[in-house]
Amino acid sequence: MIAFGVYSADGVDRVGVRIGDQLFDPTPVSQLLEAASLLPLLEAGRDAWLDVVGQMHDADLPPIEGGILLRLPCPIGDYVDFYSSRHHAENVGRIFRPDSEPLTPNWRHMPIGYHGRSGTIVVDGTPITRPAGQIAKGNFGPSRRLDFELEMGFLTGTGPARISVEEAEDYIFGLVLVNDWSARDIQAWEYQPLGPFLGKSFATSIGAWVVPLSELADRRIPAPSQDPAPLDYLSPPGRSLDLALAVSINDEIVTRSNTSNLYWTMSQQLAHATSNGAHIRAGDLFASGTISGPEPQSFGSLLELTSNTRFLEDGDTVTLATGVAEFGVCSGTVQPCL
Repeated sequence: MIAFGVYSADGVDRVGVRIGDQLFDPTPVSQLLEAASLLPLLEAGRDAWLDVVGQMHDADLPPIEGGILLRLPCPIGDYVDFYSSRHHAENVGRIFRPDSEPLTPNWRHMPIGYHGRSGTIVVDGTPITRPAGQIAKGNFGPSRRLDFELEMGFLTGTGPARISVEEAEDYIFGLVLVNDWSARDIQAWEYQPLGPFLGKSFATSIGAWVVPLSELADRRIPAPSQDPAPLDYLSPPGRSLDLALAVSINDEIVTRSNTSNLYWTMSQQLAHATSNGAHIRAGDLFASGTISGPEPQSFGSLLELTSNTRFLEDGDTVTLATGVAEFGVCSGTVQPCL
């Protein structure tokens, strides 16, 4: 399996390929990889992606040695964060709306999501400054309920409006780990009626390595059962993924989950996001939302794991990982509020 990323050595950014824990220079294979970003490859489209990935497996690539710094794989265009795990949505509903039904009436009819702030997306290893904001009526200050969210995201190529579920995977280049840092006290005070805003927009971490979707063929599984049956534009649902996930805080694993716990598939997410006529661009990022399983040990946030009682402290390092080495990790250390 291979993954693509961008690294910096001697002050120059370059595209690299990761195979296992080793890094290689892919530029002898394709001119699309000679830029300091994956954007030219993403813009080239699916046929080019498959061609380049195929050549990587056959090429004798020169190794990359020495100290490197990891960069974002490409400039991030639009950023959408979905809410696609039913277990997570029900858990959060019970906490934030204890006197109402856990799921909102629309949740099982379409993939719910919000537009995030792409300018605050940072790469693995970037420190995360504790945000400040309104945390109650008349109270502005540092968030006291800073949380992680275990997610998986995908990067797209350029695509048309109204992408169907059948063709959605033609526009999905590859997957990255995502941590949608969340200030729960800011979120709880501000999110009704318009949803996530400043409680989410201060930072989102992604892994440095993008694993092409075509490399994950052996991890594809049938989509989950969906009741009620989705509308025609969300049918058939496409396929899900079986990827083990884990989160550690200061090197202690606090939860284990799996991408199979998502109710809405990537194909449905992309089909819904473009169903109103919106176009996608190369480098757009779509995140899954927190991936929680049915058991407490598989919950994807501290909000759920501690029943809204314990959150991140300054100095805590949160690391997301999978069972696939090529994804690398997605980590960040909490810094005090400025």
